Amino acid sequence: MNLELTVTQQALKEEFSHFVEAELQPYANDYDKQGAIPMALIQKLGAQGYLGATIPTHYGGRGMDQLSYGLLNEEIGKACSSTRSLITVHSSLTAETLLRCGSKAQKEKWLPLLATGNKLAAFGLSEPTAGSDTTSIKTSYLETEDGYLLNGVKKWITFAQIADLLVIIATGEQGITAFLVERNTPGLTIQPIDGILGTRASMLGEIHLKDCLVPAENILGKKGWGLPQVVNTALDNGRYSVACGSLGIARACLEDSIHYAKNRVQFGQLLKDHQLIKQKITNMVTEVKAATLLCRNAGYLRDKKDPNSIIQTSIAKYYASRIANTIAGDAVQLHGALGCHDSMSVQRYFRDAKVMEIIEGTTEIQQILIADHSIASLSSIL
Repeated sequence: MNLELTVTQQALKEEFSHFVEAELQPYANDYDKQGAIPMALIQKLGAQGYLGATIPTHYGGRGMDQLSYGLLNEEIGKACSSTRSLITVHSSLTAETLLRCGSKAQKEKWLPLLATGNKLAAFGLSEPTAGSDTTSIKTSYLETEDGYLLNGVKKWITFAQIADLLVIIATGEQGITAFLVERNTPGLTIQPIDGILGTRASMLGEIHLKDCLVPAENILGKKGWGLPQVVNTALDNGRYSVACGSLGIARACLEDSIHYAKNRVQFGQLLKDHQLIKQKITNMVTEVKAATLLCRNAGYLRDKKDPNSIIQTSIAKYYASRIANTIAGDAVQLHGALGCHDSMSVQRYFRDAKVMEIIEGTTEIQQILIADHSIASLSSIL
């Protein structure tokens, strides 16, 4: 299997890198402190086609393959995990899921708007008492003559503060079902959530639904198939985005650590010449290389629409998010007291990396999925 980038993919990687260096990297620490990313940046992401990266061109997207999309998440993740989280929730969780599960009318209405960033989307699954246990959601729907009444609370919803379209997962007599809910729906209110450990600019919100009337044509996918059809599709898409974003965090920490080690003098010699620093850098390089191969492999299989891409995406997310934490911790340690100050990006990477082990399926959930799959069919994984 050849995982070398094509000429087109390499050109896209360079494009992404130039955009990040000019428009994102210099300002990411400020966004973290402010707790928000500016609309001007979101508009630039839309103009570049990054909010519609994988949406087909006939809907106004850029029609990127999955491996290229992974590179986009990696490059943006290197600079700002909050901005990458917008790509994840808007594109991976919502737009790609809508592309797969939506009706023709839903796709024709929403995908052109999402592709350009004229409308922003968020995915409402988590609740105050329901996280990894998706079957225990309490948000409810009740069928009426005019449509469906939604009631409940969604929490920790990324970019809910500014989203125009919300996918709401609710339970009712016909089983768990997904609904497309517009922001201006009567009875829907959104409260900002502050104080998060990492991805502080991801504009989290708590969504309250009180007798929100949603028309029947806003059901996403089949009624009662909200978990196996919509949620599982969305989480698989999101895990790939987060895996590649985690790889970006790890790479950024490695690059910052090497730069610092080449310039910082301690005990009469540069840090790079100390044996224990060489050990840290060696471990970082090896882990980044391994995570790169896992992410590229997942992207390659996703492009082939190989059924094994789902478990390989879980493996990539599991490994990349874990090594992002390890490498970020080592990067802070290598930088010493300076690494703990908010003038340095490594402290932000350290906080952001922890979030990567929680979102789109925790490390423990990935362990269950990977172990169960391995016990059933080890050869299909290896």
